[in-house]
Amino acid sequence: MLNGKPSSGVSDSRFLYVILIIGGLITAIAFGVRQGFGIFLTPISLEFGFGREIFALAIALQNLVMGVAQPFVGAFADKFGAFRTIVMGTLLYSCGLILMAFSTTPDMFYLSAGVLAGVGLAGSGQSLIMPAVAKRFPAEKRSWVLGVVGATGSLGAFIALPVGQYFITNLGWSETSLITGFLLLIIIPLAFVFRSSDSSQPVETERKVSMKEALIEAFNHNGFWCLCAGFFVCGFHVVYIGVHLPSYVLDLGLSAETGAWALSIIGLMNIVGGYSAGVLGGKFPKKYLLSGLYLGRSLVMVGFILLPPSNIVVFAFAVFMGLFWLSTVPLTTGLVADLYGTRYMTMLYGIVFLSHQLGAFCGGWLGGYVYDTTGSYNLVWWIAVALGLISMLAHWPIRPLTRKELSPAV
Repeated sequence: MLNGKPSSGVSDSRFLYVILIIGGLITAIAFGVRQGFGIFLTPISLEFGFGREIFALAIALQNLVMGVAQPFVGAFADKFGAFRTIVMGTLLYSCGLILMAFSTTPDMFYLSAGVLAGVGLAGSGQSLIMPAVAKRFPAEKRSWVLGVVGATGSLGAFIALPVGQYFITNLGWSETSLITGFLLLIIIPLAFVFRSSDSSQPVETERKVSMKEALIEAFNHNGFWCLCAGFFVCGFHVVYIGVHLPSYVLDLGLSAETGAWALSIIGLMNIVGGYSAGVLGGKFPKKYLLSGLYLGRSLVMVGFILLPPSNIVVFAFAVFMGLFWLSTVPLTTGLVADLYGTRYMTMLYGIVFLSHQLGAFCGGWLGGYVYDTTGSYNLVWWIAVALGLISMLAHWPIRPLTRKELSPAV
């Protein structure tokens, strides 16, 4: 301290934690709304006489569009900064929810809940915020930071789901969608913190490579494709359960509130799971932790399928699945940074996230298709179990890049 004033290093350090808090809050809002789309499935399907496949396909399309857009949005954020990206993404996300409130045909739902919300989430959701925050912290704190951001996103889901169900029950799904669309605009003033810090990344001793070289380096590395394969499964699980669990619970003869609370509990427990994954990821190999998480998911689903249905079983499933829910995200994001550095982290994670969203599309759509075809979700549950075991095996052989696989420094 000089002349009674804190050093710039202390000031910069404090500002990093401001970025962390605001980034977590943005994630809580965006992710909370995203996790709530499942509670719209039954009321929309009943009002318009759609099969469940229609709105499920809209959400599947949302995830697919989000995934396809993510690498390009990530490259834009790497070049022009997170602030502009978040503002544009939030505006599109908000427009999607507002238009959904007035949708009456399948095509309108595909455009609003699907395309607009999907592109908006790519620019304002967790997959953009996590790298934007993490790359500003030193490597030894990065895994913990990712865990904090993931945990706060889950807190948003815990709050948003029962509140959303309350509004749908008392006001209707259309009014709830409209209100939510306008509430999303709160993200824009919060995003100003990233405008002040776009060039404040810590100086790290990383090789200087071009964007093209970074892509070639990743694509030639077997571990990159193992990450993509594993994250495909994560997307399948999360969207299948997030979209179809409330309806599945109704099919079991339980209440709509039970389904909404189950998703809320998943979000609550993911606060514990996400934060713990971030802490453990700084101490143990992330690939082995990921393998364990996917094995845990499969075991929990087997128990849920085989046990007699009851509120207790549903809530127990939610508790254990919540611990494994998005604990994969800080570990996968951190592994991308560990393997390939932070310079193009947002873009490379965006490509891995595309695989996640392809899985999300399959999980969301297949759940609706199988139900409308067979009248049951049982087949999809067993597919989800098998995919979890495959993902467990996919992460095991991931290794650092060899000297031959490294691009020459520029």
